[in-house]
This record gives sequence, C-alpha cells and structure tokens, in this order.
Amino acid sequence: MIVGIEGTVERKDPTYVHINVNGLIYEVHVSINTSNAIQDKRVKLYVTQIIREDTNALYGFMEQNEKKMFDTLIKINGVGPKVGLAVCSTFTPETFARVVSSKDVSMLKRVPGIGPKAASRILVELADFIVDSSNESGSSNGAMGEAVMALESLGFKKEAIQKALAGVSGDTATMVKEGLKKLQRL
Repeated sequence: MIVGIEGTVERKDPTYVHINVNGLIYEVHVSINTSNAIQDKRVKLYVTQIIREDTNALYGFMEQNEKKMFDTLIKINGVGPKVGLAVCSTFTPETFARVVSSKDVSMLKRVPGIGPKAASRILVELADFIVDSSNESGSSNGAMGEAVMALESLGFKKEAIQKALAGVSGDTATMVKEGLKKLQRL
C-alpha cells in the first residue's frame, strides 16, 4: 500500500500530476486545491491507493486533512473517487466540516456529480466529521475540537453539541461553558 510519494513533477494538469521518483514516473490524481498548492518542482504528497480489478490508481493530497476528507467520503456507499475528488476540489477540509455541521444540502449539491439524495446521504453519514486541528495553525480550531470532546465525554450527542457551539469562540473553557448553557436550553 502506497501512503506517500515524493519526487520531481514531470507534468502537472489541474486533475493529475506525473511524479518522477528515481526514474519511475507515477500518475497521481489530485484535487484542484492540491494542484494549485503545487508550486515547486519537488513535491511530497499524502497518497490513497485504490486497487480494483480494472485499475490501480493513486490519489494525492498536500494536506493530511484533505486526505482524511477524501478517505472518509469514499467509504460512503455510492461515493467513488471521482466524486470524492470533486468534493475536495470544491471545498477545503475546514469549509467542508462547516458544511457538514450546518447540514447545508444546497452547498453540497454544488459539487459536480452530487444530487439531492447523495448530498443528504453524505450529510447523514458524516455528521461527526471534524477536521484534525493538530495540523492547523489556528488555535481556535484546536479549542473547538477540545470543547466538542469535553462535551461528548459528558454524554451529549454530537448534533446537539454542534448546534450549541455554532458561533461560539474563545478558549476551550469558555467554549465548554457557553456550550453547556446552550445545551441546557435544548
């Protein structure tokens, strides 16, 4: 199983790159966000390898969160790698997490290949999708993740927590206090 690739970019298109790794050139499918992020000749990508009876394909991502988002999406019945890449091309992981938490079907329907039924199914199955904030520089994302975990440990459901923490900012303690106040009213 290939989980990463590092080499020299031989060719770059919006949806794939050819990477030369010591004389062996790999075609790696990428999202438009990753394609735009590749600026240097040398590149290192996180990779998901999909092997099927008729194909052996590599899907590469500059960010670990984008790879996590893609891997989570393709586990959903009816969502394949093409739709997964389309979602990754349309949304950043942080934006996608907000779309999922707000259950915004209309935003998800903007992705090519996703209709109303698929959008609803994705939102139901990914109700607990949270971006891994340890890779991000913003401390507010880390505080949000910690606040969610704290409230979950108290027995609250993710849906209720996400509603309670919508629009709340500050450090972890402040977010937990505000979340608890709102959860008492729900």
